[in-house]
Amino acid sequence: MATARDVLDALRSVKYPGFSRDIVSFGIVRDIEVGGLGTVITLAPPADSPDLADRLRAEIVRAASSVPGVGDVTLVTAPAPTPAAPARPRGPQGIPGVANVLAVASGKGGVGKSTVAANLAVALLEHGSVGLLDADVYGPSVPLLLGLDDAEPHVTSERRIHPLEAHGLRAISMGSFVERDRPVIWRGPMVTKLIGEFLHNVDWGQLDYLVLDLPPGTGDVQLTLSQQLAMTGGVIVTTPQDVALADVKRGLKMFQQVNVPVLGVIENMSGHVCAGCGHRSDIFGSGGGKAMAAQLGIPFLGAIALTRALRESADAGTPLVAADPANPVSAQFREIAATIVRAAADREALRVTP
Repeated sequence: MATARDVLDALRSVKYPGFSRDIVSFGIVRDIEVGGLGTVITLAPPADSPDLADRLRAEIVRAASSVPGVGDVTLVTAPAPTPAAPARPRGPQGIPGVANVLAVASGKGGVGKSTVAANLAVALLEHGSVGLLDADVYGPSVPLLLGLDDAEPHVTSERRIHPLEAHGLRAISMGSFVERDRPVIWRGPMVTKLIGEFLHNVDWGQLDYLVLDLPPGTGDVQLTLSQQLAMTGGVIVTTPQDVALADVKRGLKMFQQVNVPVLGVIENMSGHVCAGCGHRSDIFGSGGGKAMAAQLGIPFLGAIALTRALRESADAGTPLVAADPANPVSAQFREIAATIVRAAADREALRVTP
């Protein structure tokens, strides 16, 4: 005779619509009873998808019926729980166990923000435990940068998410919950809900630093984070061109409007260094980021050279700081990380000093 475990294992073949993970790991299967008169499967669809059982009925029955001895399969939908949820404190709150939250932003796309965020996160490991939250819902790249393309976070029966681990980092990304190359076509409220899940339902454990890789520009994600999460400070990534000044100004104003201190500017793609001869070429100009920081009255954290090694390590799923710690660009990231740690400590000292 079939067992409930046999049926549960068979149901792992049923994918949650739009995701690469199955309904069992999502906690949709509430209970399974196997008896002489057949098998009863109780489902608990999420509140925002009450028709999920009907949509998957044929697939679930087919998967369960593939187990010898199950008999007739009956689906039952459990009533949605209605306990009164405790009211959350108003205003931005910290994440339990996370000491510092650092947001990495850019005024526009294409400046290498995610590559900077991933390498910066690895560099921060010299100063404590680090997590990386990929908040770029529409264009998540952290799974690729960390070599986590095929990894899926574990979700407990209480809907708690365990972050993935790679290169010493704990990481979470929308890219780990959808099929590869599948576009995320969501309206603002769905994005807001997802960011809330990442903030409140991920078991980060004890972290000294949580790095947020924000989407480019300004929008729902930045607004949601600023409303819900107390951040230590923000870092703006730009490129050397003069035209990038307007983008840095937008990033600065965004952080100012949501009351997040700006720790400084990082100039990425700051000259190309030939791997063969070591000659430097300022393809995108030179010194623009430093000049921007001075003009806007914010710290200049440092410049990252444009090298083939940085691109190749990103494509290979290992940030350059982890793949080649002796590389001069890795040293640049470590220097910037040390500067950010000092700036974050100074902000905390100012905050707690009477």
